[in-house]
Amino acid sequence: MAITKQYSMFLVLFFYFTTISISTPVLAQLSVGFYATTCPSVFDTVRTATLSAINTEARMGASLIRLFFHDCFVNGCDGGILLVDTPAVPGEQTVFPNAGSLRGYDVIDNIKTQVDTACGGPVVSCADILAIAARDSLVALGGPSYSIPVGRRDAIAPNRAGANNELPLAGEPLNVLLDKFRRKGFTTAEELVALSGAHTVGQAQCAVYRDRIHNDANIDPAYAASLRPNCPSTSSPATDGNLAPLDPQTPTRFDNNYFNAVINRRTVLRSDQALFNGSGGPTDSIVIGYSNNPTTFSCDFANAMVKMGNLSPLTGTQGEIRRDCKRIN
Repeated sequence: MAITKQYSMFLVLFFYFTTISISTPVLAQLSVGFYATTCPSVFDTVRTATLSAINTEARMGASLIRLFFHDCFVNGCDGGILLVDTPAVPGEQTVFPNAGSLRGYDVIDNIKTQVDTACGGPVVSCADILAIAARDSLVALGGPSYSIPVGRRDAIAPNRAGANNELPLAGEPLNVLLDKFRRKGFTTAEELVALSGAHTVGQAQCAVYRDRIHNDANIDPAYAASLRPNCPSTSSPATDGNLAPLDPQTPTRFDNNYFNAVINRRTVLRSDQALFNGSGGPTDSIVIGYSNNPTTFSCDFANAMVKMGNLSPLTGTQGEIRRDCKRIN
């Protein structure tokens, strides 16, 4: 059975990459072997550094996956999220969807230092390092592996307006989520639901889910009650940052239990529960399918991650290869 699953994954990714290379010329400039001569150890270096970071702090794997999503969903995977604010150019890190919640910047900086040392200089972009680290985090947490075409270059400016307006938010309804994903080229509801499955790992802050557990009707009452002592109804600096897992069953393991939580209304984010209403909603059947078939979920998730990694990359002479991920050269 294990061999069959791996072979199925290979076929899905093979046809996906073939379609990309034929239909999208700019993506032909990305390839798995892009650094084969200039930095052949890049994948090993990033993997070792990523695993070290996760071993130091278990939450970091989920944080790096989320950081990758928030980079790619705005202006394509260009490392724009890594740029810090300057007096002249405010960046993406401090906009509402990112401020106080995105993590892992220091880990990417550390990996960049190690990669540049291994390569003899700034050869690999920060955007590629983040893409590889997200994949390695996924694998470390028990998720599927996939090949990553590389060769992205780094943005020379952030897109603060895009970060403010284009990222999906935790309280948005299904129709808004579907529209935001379609605008990025995710044309099927399966892609939205599959990528939402990344919430099988990670946690949310009380300030984000407080209103849901105290006021929403479409949440399991016993589950909501269990969360309230750690997240009282009144906002307070002492409790706003208190965490609750996005997947209450296996919060540190990448699997399909997240979809069981959605079906059972044991979710802390409204955007997660929006995927399933139990009354034949547009994505109900997809959620049920993924809850019953972890192999299908893993394949669809891997394909969607590859697609997201190929959103509007900077290639060739576009952008730059940053020496410091936090700042333009």
